[in-house]
Amino acid sequence: MSAIEARLSDLGVMLPSPAAPVANYVPFRRSGNLLIVAGQLCIGPDGKIADRHKGKLGASVSVEDGREAARFCAVNLLAQAKAALGDLDRIVACLRLGGFIASMPDFTQQALVMNGASDLMVGALGDAGKHARTTIGVPVLPGDVCVEVDALFEVA
Repeated sequence: MSAIEARLSDLGVMLPSPAAPVANYVPFRRSGNLLIVAGQLCIGPDGKIADRHKGKLGASVSVEDGREAARFCAVNLLAQAKAALGDLDRIVACLRLGGFIASMPDFTQQALVMNGASDLMVGALGDAGKHARTTIGVPVLPGDVCVEVDALFEVA
């Protein structure tokens, strides 16, 4: 078990099998020492998207449920990174996370929701998990999920 997977285990996280793309794209792309991971949805440990993670923040989805959804997105990003690299310990740093939060026009707490992904990344990677971040509210996401997150990693 890699050191990163051991930290994930300490956090109560087991990596799932990575989700297959649902359209004409690849789940990750490597260029030199960069690994770009396509946006991951909030698929939970049971392989499904929970009803509490569907809809919009500021309407049917609470900030707490949104944070949990963002955390699941980060777990799925790491599952894709493991598929790409074979070993998560090849991650040198998480450089950037991009968060898309389905929310009502008057909802302004997207950053609090996105902390679910950021906190998981730092918990898993330590200081190497500290990243630049973009968080934006959007009107709707695929499958009516409330959060989608993509990532850029530096890898060895």
